Amino acid sequence: MQMQIQPITKEAFAPFGDLIDCTGDPDMIINLGKCGRYHDRAQIDFGTGRAGLSFFKAKIRTLPYEFNLVERHPLGSQAFIPMSEHGFLVIVAPDENGTPGAPIAFETQPGQGINFHKGTWHGVLTPLAGTGQFAVVDRIGDGNNLTEFLLKTPHIVVRG
Repeated sequence: MQMQIQPITKEAFAPFGDLIDCTGDPDMIINLGKCGRYHDRAQIDFGTGRAGLSFFKAKIRTLPYEFNLVERHPLGSQAFIPMSEHGFLVIVAPDENGTPGAPIAFETQPGQGINFHKGTWHGVLTPLAGTGQFAVVDRIGDGNNLTEFLLKTPHIVVRG
């Protein structure tokens, strides 16, 4: 099944998580006027766990990109912040009674990160350029925080 990449916007991504960026004016100026703070840009939710900061290094992928695996984290949110100035592919799917619905593909712009809300079905980390390095903020704690789902039909992501 073929699907086209959509441009990512805060509104389009809102059902799945938060678009993290520095658009607009800073919420406050700090450090003697030398730094703009873009305050509270993601709804980080760790439930009964704690925040963990990890670094991921993912292989660069190419388009068309074929996938059949999505996953979710039922116990906490998960934020991905690229450590290079490159956008990346973000695949999400609505929840339909405990299983993923039809996937949607977005592409971030340079300087943008994302935060998946707790329980959001999503594809694996998929950089299309750059180093593939990301800082990831997610839940550390007891319990199984990973559910994987293999789609019956592979999906192929292409540019529109």
